[in-house]
Amino acid sequence: MNVMLLAGTRPEAVKLAPLAQALEARPGLRPLIVHSGQHPGMVEQALAPFGRTVDGWLQVPPRVSGTQAELVAGLLPALDEAMRRYAPGAVVVQGDTTTALAGALTAFWLGIPVVHLEAGLRTRDLTTPFPEEGTRQMVSRIASLHLAPAPTAAAALRAEGVPAERIVVAGNTVVDAVLSITARDLPARDPALALLEMGIAEAGEQLVLVTSHRRESWGEPLARTLSAVRRIVEAHPRAQVLFPMHPNPEVRAQVTAALSGVPRVTVTEPLEYPDVVRALRLATLVITDSGGIQEEAPTFGTPVLILRDTTERPEAVATGCAWLVGTDADRITDTACRVLTGELRAATSANPYGDGSAAIRSAAAIETLLGLADPAAPVDLQSAR
Repeated sequence: MNVMLLAGTRPEAVKLAPLAQALEARPGLRPLIVHSGQHPGMVEQALAPFGRTVDGWLQVPPRVSGTQAELVAGLLPALDEAMRRYAPGAVVVQGDTTTALAGALTAFWLGIPVVHLEAGLRTRDLTTPFPEEGTRQMVSRIASLHLAPAPTAAAALRAEGVPAERIVVAGNTVVDAVLSITARDLPARDPALALLEMGIAEAGEQLVLVTSHRRESWGEPLARTLSAVRRIVEAHPRAQVLFPMHPNPEVRAQVTAALSGVPRVTVTEPLEYPDVVRALRLATLVITDSGGIQEEAPTFGTPVLILRDTTERPEAVATGCAWLVGTDADRITDTACRVLTGELRAATSANPYGDGSAAIRSAAAIETLLGLADPAAPVDLQSAR
């Protein structure tokens, strides 16, 4: 039976790759990774380190305006055609992207069970993150199986009336992905990262990884973050900042204008996933608005400053792995300085987002949903509840 895994962005591909491998190990199931075309080229790049490729591409008209409406209008008919052609037993959508929303809608209209990977994340504020919070709430209304990454996410779903039997706390497959890449210990491919790694090792410096890409961070919030970056390197002569740029032209222009020529600040193109993992391992501190990095960094005990006022991933904050600092330049600078001087330390605890078996639990739950589970070989789906 085909199980369609929809991906249109790099984070989706990274989190779906371990699930594809786990599904492939299940007799009677065949994972099909379908690229929506939301971010051309990025899905293929993200899958490559896991030894996986795209099985199908949607034929979506080229985007002109770049609006969400234009993207959805192109995705829906292409998804309808693909789902009719592949006839999947279930469609897996990940997270809170436009691809996930369009895929869930199309599958629902065709009577195909929707599996929501990373279900139940909530801020309960539709304006932050925007439009992601609205997207994931909408997907939850029509999903048949909710693969929650943590007990808090499962509790949020139950509070919204989702039956408990349709929720499985599987953990987050990004932890599976991080552990898989870490085990291979791949050298840095980005030349700038490779040079930084050598310099840090020789001079005993501290790497500060900074990323900012969310829509609500653009403009003035990003300006405050960039101001904090300049102040951090001024205050700490041993700090080396690595800032991979978001591909959006306006964001790139703003970052370049603010950080170009600043000593000990290296601005790069977006890093390939193995390089992201390597940077997280090397970093003394991460400053980010990324949800994925909040989940990945605790694997290495790397402290995280979250450039947001709220987070739908409260586990890292609750366990002392991360701190919410918003985009106030003074607060970012002060907290970063406390981490770099050793005054503030991340808790030494296991990653609260999983143990590396999320994909196995998720594949078992999908098998059960489709009525293909072997009763003689049960899998504990409740272990993470």
